[in-house]
Amino acid sequence: MNTSGNPALLIIDMISAFDFPEATPLAPHILAAARTIRRLRARFHALGLPVIYANDNFANWRTDFAGLVAMASASGALGAQVSGMLEPDAADYFILKPKHSAFLATALPVLLAKLGVRRLFLTGMTADSCVLATAMDANAREYRVAVVSDGVAGMPGAKKAALAAMKASTAGEIVGAGAVLRDIG
Repeated sequence: MNTSGNPALLIIDMISAFDFPEATPLAPHILAAARTIRRLRARFHALGLPVIYANDNFANWRTDFAGLVAMASASGALGAQVSGMLEPDAADYFILKPKHSAFLATALPVLLAKLGVRRLFLTGMTADSCVLATAMDANAREYRVAVVSDGVAGMPGAKKAALAAMKASTAGEIVGAGAVLRDIG
């Protein structure tokens, strides 16, 4: 894996109240992905590389990202635990997205251009929905895409199928966090 081209870490939909029906069976997978993302984020910070949160606004059109973080932190066990692990700091960027892809109707392309980013490492949830949609859109915009397999959450069967589809489509590489950490320095 070659990480030249100004890499960024994209964290998708990890700030949440996790109050949807599938959250309970997804909880162990969400927590495992959050631990991996926390390690990656620390390394990206140490190297001065961009970390970008792309988060669903949950159709709450009157909140900003800080409000979303506060809501997730106060939501209960899983939301508070994940928000505590991944709470953004002043060095991080964020966008709110209205639908699945982090590119759809957001300022993400402008932000990436301003940062000089050409390589995206995708993490977050879920592998078979928002991560997949973002990977496909990033590939269509000619970004070099890598999905961090142990940094994405999803039900095991759906995650495996989504990662296989991404790999088969050549929309992006499927890599482990260890490979990312070695390759970015």
